[in-house]
Amino acid sequence: MLAVLSGGGTAGHINPALALAEVLSDRGWDVRFAGTPNGVESRLVPQAGVPFTGFEASGFNRNHPTTLFTGIAKILKSTHAAKRWFSEIKPDVVVGFGGYVSIPVARAALSMGVPVVVHEQNSVMGMANKYLAKHASAVCITYEHSARDLDDQTRVHVTGNPVRSSVLNADRARGRAMLGIEEGERMLLVFGGSLGARSINEAVASLKDELLARPGLRIVHITGPKELDAVTERLALTEEESSRWQLMGYQDRMGETLAACDMIISRSGATSLAEISALAVPALLVPFPFATEDHQTTNARAYVEAGCASMIADDALATDEFKRAVFDLVDDEALRARMTEAARARKSADAAANLADVVIGAALA
Repeated sequence: MLAVLSGGGTAGHINPALALAEVLSDRGWDVRFAGTPNGVESRLVPQAGVPFTGFEASGFNRNHPTTLFTGIAKILKSTHAAKRWFSEIKPDVVVGFGGYVSIPVARAALSMGVPVVVHEQNSVMGMANKYLAKHASAVCITYEHSARDLDDQTRVHVTGNPVRSSVLNADRARGRAMLGIEEGERMLLVFGGSLGARSINEAVASLKDELLARPGLRIVHITGPKELDAVTERLALTEEESSRWQLMGYQDRMGETLAACDMIISRSGATSLAEISALAVPALLVPFPFATEDHQTTNARAYVEAGCASMIADDALATDEFKRAVFDLVDDEALRARMTEAARARKSADAAANLADVVIGAALA
């Protein structure tokens, strides 16, 4: 059996697809990936050992009407190219994860009678998934309300957002050894996403003295590559302070880093939240305020309402409210325990297997 997975634009579309690829491969399936030739997927997918085929696709800017015609032309051309490819490889199912490239790939599948499954990672459905969901055999979502506008709710499955095995199987002891965290120390992880978050960096740095006054507290602060120099200068850590407050621009071993920590201050993008949830890490979430349709706030709100985290708006980071939220998380062991218990109850670690069940069911229907 052969599954073609498709998505592009951001790692948030790619990582869940790679998590599904792992499960399908373990179940004896052949997996291929269709993405844009120059997108982040063209690097991440081959690195994961999944065969990759590129198709041109782009969105459109409402302020520049000509981009609509360019985008449609690329979709039509790539639909024909995908049909030729499918005639050769004969897929049993196509799974779209969002991003414009999934439109021509799924359109080609539908025109050839190949079932299509859509997976939405965020609380607000993206444009490509919204379009494809109308025609898909199954629509898989992370948040129950994401597909409430669909007429046929029998096609909707709440699977959760798949997380790769490198995160799910990350070893806490190995992660703490990697970071030099001693037995009995508590670790606070600060992470603004792969590109960093200046507002979070500045807000946490402003609490330097009070954080370092907590005995046994270690801070691992991933600033984002472009922010590292500014945060280093802002903190001006002494040699002794640097032994307790680690600064790094980027961390490519996030699974072990998350497993090592006791709490996290983070954005609430789909991938970050899925990984935090799967490892049941107590969290203070700071949604990125300029995300499309403010979906990070909606993501975070659902998680907070389940009791797994607390949340504060980005524009409140310079207030006492943020300070109180940070030290509630750092100082209140009972609060962290409740958050962990609530996160484990969500069974987020089962998301890839849940999605694989739906995909296989669609292929065999």
